[in-house]
Amino acid sequence: MDLGIAGRTALVTGGDSGIGWSTAAELLREGATVVLSDRDPEKLDEAASKLDAPAGRLHAFAADLTDPEAIAELHRSAAASAGPIDTLVHCAGITGAQGKFHEIGDDGWISTLDIDLLAPVRVARAFLDELRASGRGRIVFIASEDAVQPYDDELPYCAAKAGVLALAKGLSRSYAREGLLVNTVSPAFIRTPMTDAMMDRRAEQLGSTREEAIRSFLDEERPFLELKRRGTPEEVAAVIAFLCSDRASFVTGSNYRVDGGSVATL
Repeated sequence: MDLGIAGRTALVTGGDSGIGWSTAAELLREGATVVLSDRDPEKLDEAASKLDAPAGRLHAFAADLTDPEAIAELHRSAAASAGPIDTLVHCAGITGAQGKFHEIGDDGWISTLDIDLLAPVRVARAFLDELRASGRGRIVFIASEDAVQPYDDELPYCAAKAGVLALAKGLSRSYAREGLLVNTVSPAFIRTPMTDAMMDRRAEQLGSTREEAIRSFLDEERPFLELKRRGTPEEVAAVIAFLCSDRASFVTGSNYRVDGGSVATL
């Protein structure tokens, strides 16, 4: 199926691994030009080197998305190398402060919200003019199952991702008639470095292997994840690519769950 992505120019944040990297790979396969960004220059360059990109269709720029000036520099670099961005896929994020509510102070909340909620606000604001001007712009924010099914040991992350859903819905109403479509994708328990780290911590606490920690986590913490496995970044990237495409021309303000059934309600 031709998704109608060829010729697009996409910025993918959080692109050095996981969902971001797989999304960049999928968009490149579909004919887009990709600007890849993440915080660590060395990891970003290594990730970019592993992508199968035709000459001139992949550009990589490191940026700290908590720093407005760094985002402005990312904007300048992207424009100079790739031209105007008409597609934004914001994957950058962290697990953030964890623990019960009474165990997390202001610093934990602020640092988590700064990256998981304010960073997508900053990036969308920086690139909004060209996304609007394209007449066929796309924004896809990565949210989470946690946005609608919060867990009591990671409430800052849950609150941030709920905010991302509200942000996307609001933007979709503001700019749809200009051709800018805004949606979210909400994964659950995907095989990424972030969940690897979570499972390694769990394995250490339990005195088990990572695979044993994954099985016990599914049984005890994610009982409604009916497929009983971690999803793959490629499975999420496929949905993101659809939302970036001409095939999704009547989709805006929507949240697509890629969660193996993990969210227990409608």
